[in-house]
Amino acid sequence: MAAGPWCWGTPAALAALLLLLLLLLGGARRLRRGRAGSRGRARGGGAQGGRALVLTAHPDDEAMFFAPALLGLRSAGAAPAVLCCSAGNYYNQGEIRKKELEQSCYVLGIPASDVTVIDHRDLPDDPAVEWDTQLLATLVLEHIEAKNINLVLTFDAGGVSGHANHISLYTAVRYLHSEGKLPEGCRVLVLESVNLFRKYISFLDVLISCLLPRDELFVLTEEETEQAKRAMRCHRSQLLWFRQLYLLFSRYLVLNSLRLL
Repeated sequence: MAAGPWCWGTPAALAALLLLLLLLLGGARRLRRGRAGSRGRARGGGAQGGRALVLTAHPDDEAMFFAPALLGLRSAGAAPAVLCCSAGNYYNQGEIRKKELEQSCYVLGIPASDVTVIDHRDLPDDPAVEWDTQLLATLVLEHIEAKNINLVLTFDAGGVSGHANHISLYTAVRYLHSEGKLPEGCRVLVLESVNLFRKYISFLDVLISCLLPRDELFVLTEEETEQAKRAMRCHRSQLLWFRQLYLLFSRYLVLNSLRLL
């Protein structure tokens, strides 16, 4: 059978695909500007004027995965703090990485007084190690109570990258939540893990995320995305070639979609 007028190799089909791509790009940019322009409303599950805690596993998680939430919470007046549950010492770089964490948080507008690292021998930076739930839950709860936290953000059950330490944070916080051990009124938002395609389509995922159910969505402007990338570049010890690609393509440097526990 002869090829029809819409065969993929024809100029008409290629022009149609190009037009569709331009429409998608334009729509994603408009949505991005619209979402970023609406941040005067209360955000973060009612955390406006309260204290929010971003719970991470390693130095660089705060920039690599949670920068949109941290910047959005600051805009909403939620005074976010960071609790990092290891020094990231897998390659014996713990002391270097703790300094990089402070530098990154400074770029994100978080003072050193609101950045805490738990450097516990039983919480090693290791992608094959699941941390002890009771130990981790105890340490996290002590910090939540000491800082009067009313909103906790951390990884979901997928850990974004599947890292065992990330998933351990979710398990510990889920335990505190399900057992009613969190302070009254303290909410928990977990960062949505997405498939590989969505993970690496940058701001184009704004379109998809706006159409799907979620409890909170933080979207950065282009200027704020550059700020998030500057924070990530503070982690110089971690900037291997594949993380340079991450800086270019990751949706987590543009938006965070989260769900309430």
